[in-house]
Amino acid sequence: MTRRVVATVVLGMTATACGQWSRVGTPDAPKADVAISRLFDPASQYRSMGFLAGGDPLPWVGSIRWLAGPTPDSTLAQVSLSFANHSLRFRREGNDFIGAYRVEISVHAATGAPRTFTRDETVRVRSFQETLRADESVIFQQYVNVPPGPCALSVVVRDRDGVGASRQEVTDTVPRFGDVGLSSPIPIYEGIGRARRDTVPTLISNPRATLPYGNDTLTFYVEAYGFPAGTRIAGVVEGWNGDTLWADTLPLDTAAAFARVRFRVLPGKLPVGQERFRVGPVGGGAAVVAPFLISFSSQWVVTNYDQMVSLLRYFPRQDLVAKLRSAPDSLRAKAWHDFWEASDPVSMTPENEALNDYLTRVQIASQRFNEAADPGWLTDRGEVFITLGDPDEVYDMESDYSRTGIHGIRWIYTNLRLDLLFVDQSGFGRFRMTPGSRADFDRVAQRLRHIN
Repeated sequence: MTRRVVATVVLGMTATACGQWSRVGTPDAPKADVAISRLFDPASQYRSMGFLAGGDPLPWVGSIRWLAGPTPDSTLAQVSLSFANHSLRFRREGNDFIGAYRVEISVHAATGAPRTFTRDETVRVRSFQETLRADESVIFQQYVNVPPGPCALSVVVRDRDGVGASRQEVTDTVPRFGDVGLSSPIPIYEGIGRARRDTVPTLISNPRATLPYGNDTLTFYVEAYGFPAGTRIAGVVEGWNGDTLWADTLPLDTAAAFARVRFRVLPGKLPVGQERFRVGPVGGGAAVVAPFLISFSSQWVVTNYDQMVSLLRYFPRQDLVAKLRSAPDSLRAKAWHDFWEASDPVSMTPENEALNDYLTRVQIASQRFNEAADPGWLTDRGEVFITLGDPDEVYDMESDYSRTGIHGIRWIYTNLRLDLLFVDQSGFGRFRMTPGSRADFDRVAQRLRHIN
């Protein structure tokens, strides 16, 4: 089960709670460099969908959702953020580890003085291993009453025990909720909401609106204002090309002033990628839309099945990758679920440590070994690094160039008794293994993959 620490700040009152949820996870595609770019820059992916997102050194993802306020000239904004434990610097306190962070939210409405909300929160975990979690493990929520109209909002998240901080600013128009209408659809992990518009919903939101592919249920909470009892509300999931991927209708069970519904989108019903949830009254009327993402992991943002399979070309368990590659469209969700379960070395944790370690090496290779137009992870040195890790010794034989006309680099793996030579035959910085080195490397790689 995935454990998240949730800090909910409600109109100046702070409450901290812990909860349990289901696990959230993480061929030769023609645009592998694009997949890599998005994979290791989730902030850009989420910003392109209209989310808040802070980058390094303290990355986080957030959203703003709108509900009716206690009066017609007031709107309730839910600001929610999420980030990973490993973004914080933890300190030891007794038998626990403590991470401390500060969130500063500034609201500049068209009328009235700017308002700033500053909250200090802590994350307490019982083991050092938990401090290293790279999945979505901390959720922060704040509800604020704001006037309808143009609004500028900035969010700053700071590590109180370190130097990490990141900032995001957005400009939006706060909606006015009249006699009849619907709130923003709010993706949630759990909660019953509220029964009146002059209270605050009891919800634990899903700030990044991300559903792990084939492995969980996405729930949307929606409030309805001023509709007759029995009015049916339609929820539709649309692909970005406008195709209907899923649909359902639910009746309102409360008359007139206030009602609420929850739509549950079951796992395996949707393809991987960016999608939209559209909700509105059956028979016509204004609809509201919320973007969301079906991804392979909350940490590694890849939204194309073939690209993910391409990224796994060096993964140790090629028997499992082959099953992903051969799965028909209708069984891809199940194939990914089976891959995750079979390759996860520690099933009791919410992460797949083997996949995380592998994709971290892909990331490092992409940064270190770019050669001309070739992405670093697709070069010979990238392949070796992803498969074997860093060599024990490296020799750059550039000094031999004047004598031989060839620039070579040697990597030595002592324990594997492996000596590899990469040669730049063209003189343009494209290093390739010599035929003998390629044969030696392939023998070692096959042996390691057989062990796994």
